[in-house]
Amino acid sequence: MILSTNLADADIVMLKNIFLEVKKKFETAMGILRKEKITIDPDDPAAVAQYASVMKKIREKADLLSESQRIQYTIQTRTAEIQDARTYLLTLKEIRIKRGLSDELGAEAMMMDALEKVEKEIKKPLMRNDKKGMTLLVAEFDKINKKLGIRKEDLPKYEEQLELKISKAQLEELKKDALEAMETQKKREEFKDEPMADVKSLDIRNFI
Repeated sequence: MILSTNLADADIVMLKNIFLEVKKKFETAMGILRKEKITIDPDDPAAVAQYASVMKKIREKADLLSESQRIQYTIQTRTAEIQDARTYLLTLKEIRIKRGLSDELGAEAMMMDALEKVEKEIKKPLMRNDKKGMTLLVAEFDKINKKLGIRKEDLPKYEEQLELKISKAQLEELKKDALEAMETQKKREEFKDEPMADVKSLDIRNFI
């Protein structure tokens, strides 16, 4: 009974600490949003870049993961127990689809073809602990990267492009929500004769 009570107390302390940590991150984010100007214009590259910059500042100050870091974490946790290369690649594809990311270069099909080639050569399914087989597969992946013009040193640039793409999508969602809110307000009698504001002129700081 004493042990059970102690465990319950420990759970309460843990939950309280989690709540305080989340509260701290939220307050940090809100503090930045109250100071930074965000223009709701997903069609303006400068506005998208500014929004991405503000989001990056929030992540750094509130110690939050970027989308690339979240994807990397998801991959690590989802694939940790996977033993064969084929299931690993299929899991990567599943993660990509769930994240709403596109495979515009067709890299996944190329990687599966490379796996087929290696498995045909070693005459068995490729396991991730097969050092010789994995070396062959990595060599094939290197050829694919070279063909597609993908270089490891360009990874920061790809991450920045991803964050800009996400920022644009988020601004599009903000614009949609703002337009819906204004349309709803315009239906009210007291606002019926007032012209609708241009979404780009709205200052989010006034609504926080």
